[in-house]
Amino acid sequence: MNTSAFENYESEVRSYCRHFPTVFKQSKGSYFIDENGKKYMDFFCGAGAANYGHNNPEIKAKLIEYLQNDGIIHALDMYTTAKREFIETLEEKVLKPRNLDYKIMFPGPTGTNANEAALKLARKVKKRQNVFALMGAFHGMTLGSLSLTTDKTSRKGAGVPLTNVTFIPAPYMFPELDTVAYMQRMIDDDHSGVEKPAALFIETIQAEGGIRVFDVEWLQRVRKFCDDNDILLVVDDVQVGCCRSGDFFSFERAGIVPDIVTMSKSIGGYGMPLAITLFKPELDIWTPGEHNGTFRGNQLAFVAAKAGIEYMLNNQIEENTKKKGELVREFVEKEILPLDTRLELRGKGLIWGIEFGNIPVSGLADKVEEKCFEYGLIIEGAGRKNSVVKLMPPLTISEEELTEGLHIIKQAVKDILSAL
Repeated sequence: MNTSAFENYESEVRSYCRHFPTVFKQSKGSYFIDENGKKYMDFFCGAGAANYGHNNPEIKAKLIEYLQNDGIIHALDMYTTAKREFIETLEEKVLKPRNLDYKIMFPGPTGTNANEAALKLARKVKKRQNVFALMGAFHGMTLGSLSLTTDKTSRKGAGVPLTNVTFIPAPYMFPELDTVAYMQRMIDDDHSGVEKPAALFIETIQAEGGIRVFDVEWLQRVRKFCDDNDILLVVDDVQVGCCRSGDFFSFERAGIVPDIVTMSKSIGGYGMPLAITLFKPELDIWTPGEHNGTFRGNQLAFVAAKAGIEYMLNNQIEENTKKKGELVREFVEKEILPLDTRLELRGKGLIWGIEFGNIPVSGLADKVEEKCFEYGLIIEGAGRKNSVVKLMPPLTISEEELTEGLHIIKQAVKDILSAL
């Protein structure tokens, strides 16, 4: 298999290809196919960008029709039919049924762009520079979003100080610590040395942080803390939104309404680049062009995003994701956790993590992922020291395929543990 072009000319910054050393040629449904014709089941899902499966035929048909009719491909932020239809679909079929009143902003087309816009807007609205974020967070790789991100390797790549963020221990880090009371004390104590923040940025499920699901009570207390202290609550739903948690928005289970919500990845419907920043109407104090970008509003992605929402509703994706999530939980608890009592399972919907960090042997999760690839399954890691094997199959995966993939993981775990 010829990989010389990549190895000779592509930057050393490439990463995922190092974990999956083959050249892929096609993808369909829950599978990738490489140049040699070998099929690989996908439990990585583009880090959540392909929730509706690869080359979803219903969405693809809408894209082909749009292209064949010479639909507009690039229009900056001008009015277009494709944009109007996406906005109307999002409003009428997603936001209004949930009693959510948000303005829709189209920043650049990736998740970090959505978070950059949220960060800039929060500071502009509250006229404060500091923000709070949680340890274990991942919000993006551009400088503003990176300032909210905590992993040492990513932050080191910035090459400049990353400032104006106060990091709060995530609630799972110190069970004896009341993190909400801790934030309140920092605001109230005139000797805390901490400036009152404009916003608190959270993921309701820390994905890169190790599949850490924050409980409903904590999320509700955080919402009240922000209300009581005139602080904006920003929920980053880039990876765990679009039904990944079982609900379209990951915060729905807590019955809270964030002030700002960021989305990307599967909001593009087909793996198309698209990002949105949603915020309450009273926060919309932007001046025209104050935050822009050449590729804000990807027209082809608007078509796919509208079709993705319709597909999600027509195929009961939320309900089916919850059902399949229970299948994952039951299988792992019965078939994989008994292989070693130190293993731990965390997750919700169709994002789950098997924690290997309690076993005092480094690199176990990496070895499991490598073994899975050998057996025809693409899966990635997360968490501190990459000690968590992260399960993120397409939401459209059949129960038979899902069970097949889980059996591969079980065999890989058995193989690695038996070699200890």
